[in-house]
Amino acid sequence: MLRTQYQVRGPVPQDVIEVVEFETPTPAEGEVLLEMLAAPINPSDVLTLTGHYGILPPLPAFAGNEGVGKVVTHGAGVSSPAIGQTVLLPLGCGTWSTHITANANSLVALPNDADPQQLAMIAINPPTASLILSEFVDLQPGEWVIQNAANSAVGYYLIQLAKKRGLKTVNIVRRASLIEPLKAAGADVVLVDDDNLVKEIAEATDHARIRLGVDAVGGIATAKLGDALSPEATLVNYGMMSGKPCSLSAAVLIFKDITVRGFWLAKWFEAASQEEKSKLYGNLTRLIVTGELKAPVHATYKVKDVKEAVVAAVMGERDGKILLTN
Repeated sequence: MLRTQYQVRGPVPQDVIEVVEFETPTPAEGEVLLEMLAAPINPSDVLTLTGHYGILPPLPAFAGNEGVGKVVTHGAGVSSPAIGQTVLLPLGCGTWSTHITANANSLVALPNDADPQQLAMIAINPPTASLILSEFVDLQPGEWVIQNAANSAVGYYLIQLAKKRGLKTVNIVRRASLIEPLKAAGADVVLVDDDNLVKEIAEATDHARIRLGVDAVGGIATAKLGDALSPEATLVNYGMMSGKPCSLSAAVLIFKDITVRGFWLAKWFEAASQEEKSKLYGNLTRLIVTGELKAPVHATYKVKDVKEAVVAAVMGERDGKILLTN
């Protein structure tokens, strides 16, 4: 059995991650042994390895924050979830491992006949997209939303969820090859970022009022969203792919009175009730199981090849998520 761990953090994430062997653990009373089926490599995972994420676990640490597995063995006193049941792995448990032990009571059962690769990505990116669409602006069917990094996993989920809610999306990308895949996912407008972007957005939407902007990039990309938004709009930032601070002109802040907010799923979890969490994940699970909500997968790697997987995850021109599988 294999697990991935890191003893230090550093600027080159694939250099700090390592694979170590371990003996098959015996689940303690109340625990189960799980076999990992699929676990994604998210930007937050990479930032954790480099030391730039908002919360950093003490070292040494096991890598991987989300994924799905199946129950292999019960510990004493455990009768459910059943052997063979697909379950959501506990957040932050070190999911980039072939096998994991977990408290049986902490596990959420998932449909066994659903695609485990799509289920593996349910915990972080789909709720982020869903909540950004609902928590900041009371959008009505027919309104527009604009986002950059539209080919990211969150971007794909946001396009599909917006379409189901009757919203229209303007999606900003960095290369023309992404236009058709995003339109196939339901995007209304896809534009390649350039010096004329703000004018192109206005023309593509017939100068529509845009009250919500979604930023995952920072830097000048934030400024372009601000310039494209309508007066009194809200701009929500949830990422820093450029590594640069969000940039907005004083004119946008003063004369357009733009509101800038940040979103971090962990903060929402702290405040949300169990009922709110169950409702959110119940709806998302149903959409993923039925195939109405999905994100592209660029490639899969075995746990033993985690260094190569991390290299692929930080590569600029990908067409989907990198997943680890067993």
